[in-house]
Amino acid sequence: MKRVLITGVAGLLGSHLADKYINEGWIVTGVDNLVGGYRDNIPSEVDFHSMDCNDFESIDTLMKNDQFDLVVHAACTAHEGLSVFSPNFIYKNTASASISVISASIANNVPKFIFCSSMARYGDYGGLPFTEYMTPKPQDPYGIAKVSVEKCLNVLSQVHGLMYVILVPHNIIGPRQKYDDPFRNVASIMINRMLSGLPPIIYGDGRQTRSFSFISDVVDPLYQASIEDSAVGEVINIGPDDNEVSILELATTIASLVGYKDEFIFVPERPQEVKHASCSARKARELLGYCPKVGLEEGLIDLVNYIKNRGLLAFDYSLPLEIVSEKTPTTWKNRLF
Repeated sequence: MKRVLITGVAGLLGSHLADKYINEGWIVTGVDNLVGGYRDNIPSEVDFHSMDCNDFESIDTLMKNDQFDLVVHAACTAHEGLSVFSPNFIYKNTASASISVISASIANNVPKFIFCSSMARYGDYGGLPFTEYMTPKPQDPYGIAKVSVEKCLNVLSQVHGLMYVILVPHNIIGPRQKYDDPFRNVASIMINRMLSGLPPIIYGDGRQTRSFSFISDVVDPLYQASIEDSAVGEVINIGPDDNEVSILELATTIASLVGYKDEFIFVPERPQEVKHASCSARKARELLGYCPKVGLEEGLIDLVNYIKNRGLLAFDYSLPLEIVSEKTPTTWKNRLF
């Protein structure tokens, strides 16, 4: 049986990937520091290790004890907006943590590595959709960190022969998503607040546009990338390119689903936030047979039901806010969520 190590296994993506690999007959080991996920997300069949990816010695020892056929690196503090105000924390847990896992993988002869990058790599081109052939122009420390890892992975692969695939999932929603984090996951934040009878908080005018991916529509092509040789060495967007929606429209849809009928709150826009972001999925369709099946409203219904069933939570402000100034969103420094 093949063995896979999944980092970030307690998160939305990592836990669902674990399910997929288990169902396909793989032996799954997972690591997570439980900063960005929930312990009860982790499938019982996973050999789980509470571990920080920045701890190279522990990651290296884990890989020495089990010979893995594949490493899927999904762990990350994926906080694009917060990275402008906590650059040390976010960069370390994005770039340094990734290099730690890549280095341990090479040292222990792992043949293949899947890196989950981010749409933040593209920045604000002004033209849509983003394609993999565009030169990345990230405009925040989080996006810069992701691109730096991509470049390191490419160089290290050339030197050491590690096969890799860089996948770019974007705006994933679905059951198991963390919904008490005030710094990320806009749909989950809105649902948690509106189910509590509180108004959604919208940055700027709400006309920012995004495309949202349901978790199963990301997991299937990612698994395919791990077993298909055609994806090796490629950067591939994973997400729909036909369901672009504004944040205001997102809030309106959620309000309708949960029965919220009061007004919305608008606050100043966040620095460096990309106004419009949507990726082409052409490459994923050609190489991985990508074909999303779950629409936005259907996905939101599943997410609403998950949060209802698991129980509403107060927002957790335990992540560091390193830079507090007049430019820091009041939602964070005054804990308005």
